[in-house]
Amino acid sequence: MSDSSPLPVIVSGIQPSGTLHLGNYLGAIRQNIALANDETARSEAFLFIVDYHALTTLRDADALRRYTLDVALDYLALGLDPSRASLFVQSDVPQLTELTWIFLCLTPTAILEKGVSYKDKVAQGLTANGGLLTYPILQAADILAYTAPGRDLVVPVGADQKQNLEISRDTASRFNEAFCPDDPFFPLPEPYILDEVSVIPGLDGRKMSKSYGNTIGIFDEGKDLKKKVMSIVSDSTPLEDPKDPDADNTFALIRHFATDDERAEIAEAYRAGGYGYGHAKKALLGMIDRHFGEARERRRELAARPDDVRDILQAGAEAARARASDVTAQVRDAVGFLN
Repeated sequence: MSDSSPLPVIVSGIQPSGTLHLGNYLGAIRQNIALANDETARSEAFLFIVDYHALTTLRDADALRRYTLDVALDYLALGLDPSRASLFVQSDVPQLTELTWIFLCLTPTAILEKGVSYKDKVAQGLTANGGLLTYPILQAADILAYTAPGRDLVVPVGADQKQNLEISRDTASRFNEAFCPDDPFFPLPEPYILDEVSVIPGLDGRKMSKSYGNTIGIFDEGKDLKKKVMSIVSDSTPLEDPKDPDADNTFALIRHFATDDERAEIAEAYRAGGYGYGHAKKALLGMIDRHFGEARERRRELAARPDDVRDILQAGAEAARARASDVTAQVRDAVGFLN
């Protein structure tokens, strides 16, 4: 892989704060894996599990270790090829904390206090700790640490993460203006957003989120999966009446798992009447089983070989540390540290 390649570097993190769900899969993981595995679309891919970020809310060491390994298992079971992308754990790259401190010294506190994500989490009752407040700057370090000369940094993000990415762009600009105005060191990270999956509805119709307790796990199956799917909130339109598929939570999920023909056929059945929400939920259940059937088997096989998964994470961390160490050395020199 040549350093002169014009293809971008793909950077993406996911928080191990609970079981990953369909919102995570459709909104981030699926496109992360597709981009990471497609060597014609990017030069390098760094996918990481952000356990530092999880510490802003999680206070259970055993749970953090379990969730971290679960995210790695999920990525690998869903098709990520570790020979094509670096998959690793954030805390295995200590250079990130040094970059975060340097970036914080350039950041007005008012910007952090106005963060939409910060205010939203505090409104949900989370403690307003310093980690939560400075989360976007650690996120900026997560991204900028993998800067490569002559290449763009591309970050797959959900629509609700756009502001944090703007803060990452502002952080890069502030550093460049302060320390290298004539020859900017950091590129401005670019978002990669798929509009059609920007918001995935949960069981109650609100955005699918662990915070709302309305999720369907990626690897839910059997009775547990059926119970959740059949509990998706719908309106009270009688079975025989026509219905609007675009206003229904179940169809909002069906559209992501159905083939084109299935999607058109079910939408027409909604509009014709005589097709109940129960029919739609049973159809969705079958589609989820079909979509994740092979991945469920791969995950069971991987879970029986945890040492192999840890080896993959360590190999990914070595590659990440090498790049982050090089970037940090140049940052230290730029700000005036004695290297």
